[in-house]
Amino acid sequence: MALGAQTTSTVNAYGRAGKAGLPGQPFMIEGVLDFAEATTDKGTALAANDVIPGLTIPANHLILHAGLEVLTAHAGTSSNTDFDFGITGGDLDNFVDGFDFDGASVGDFAASAEGGPVMVGATDTIDLEVQAMTGTTTGGSLRMFAILVDCTSQSATDFGANEVDRDTLA
Repeated sequence: MALGAQTTSTVNAYGRAGKAGLPGQPFMIEGVLDFAEATTDKGTALAANDVIPGLTIPANHLILHAGLEVLTAHAGTSSNTDFDFGITGGDLDNFVDGFDFDGASVGDFAASAEGGPVMVGATDTIDLEVQAMTGTTTGGSLRMFAILVDCTSQSATDFGANEVDRDTLA
């Protein structure tokens, strides 16, 4: 079952000048996934094969790298909670394959299992799939992150001198 996009927090972008949007310049986006909130959003316990919407990737962007960081340790009865992180409808474990959340500690990372860069032509999401779960997960949180490059054609965007103040003489 797919959960609603309200499950994840607002995504922040970091890069040149602290913001995204310059073609060819790598930048990072991130969001926090709180499993107590995800369970509330779903209305029942999370289960194997649930897909939780993660990070929204804008059209014409190259995903260089993506991964997860444990912010708050797993809570619940599950002794086998594994996650995949990738593109639903594409390769759902492209970036993370079988991350053992219940065995992880705060500060542990899961990143780039097998996949290389992925080009996203139309707006898409990197999603988290509950790959396996025995028992229940009632809490814990992950930071989801991705390093992107805007590959929008530079000829399609006006970067003329009229956009910069340095060309104005005092």
